[in-house]
Amino acid sequence: MSQLKFNPRNVTVLLMILVITALRLLITFNSDALQFANFSSIGAVALFGGAYFKDNVKAFAFPLLSLFLSDLVLYTTIYRQYVDMLLVQELYTYLAIALMVLVGKVMLKKLTIVNLLASTIAITLIHWIVSDFGSWYKNPLFTQNLAGYWNCLVKAIPFEIRFLEGTLIYGVVLFGAFEILKSKFPVLKLQTQRF
Repeated sequence: MSQLKFNPRNVTVLLMILVITALRLLITFNSDALQFANFSSIGAVALFGGAYFKDNVKAFAFPLLSLFLSDLVLYTTIYRQYVDMLLVQELYTYLAIALMVLVGKVMLKKLTIVNLLASTIAITLIHWIVSDFGSWYKNPLFTQNLAGYWNCLVKAIPFEIRFLEGTLIYGVVLFGAFEILKSKFPVLKLQTQRF
């Protein structure tokens, strides 16, 4: 029988992801539903999970699961009237989140301000191109050609600016808080395995 090992680093990273994702719900429930559309923690959570979970399953599963759980709450409450329209779009959003985690794993192997800014810009572009493909595809509001897709991308620019702002702000909170915690609690530092 295998024994479960308590890993304080993983537990701390997971709790931070859950807390910051809960803020997404609090902000959405306490404002006009579309006022903060895309000003979200999901980009920062994806980068954070990719950067700090060394296990690939956890790195991808926990950010995607936190998004799924918060979406479940939102789509059964205040976004209920949009559920049918959003189901196809959400598949592309989840694909974008998985790609964002990959960016975190690749670009944030060494955490620096430059790497964090560059990865934030990269995931904003991923979110814009991949998520908006879902908004454009088979949507009668846009022609189903390159010009229609471009029109969709242009209309999404204000939302992507909010996504960038949200990712920057939540990213500073997540990464900054974890780095402070690591400096105070050495048990949170990545342990190298000895053979």
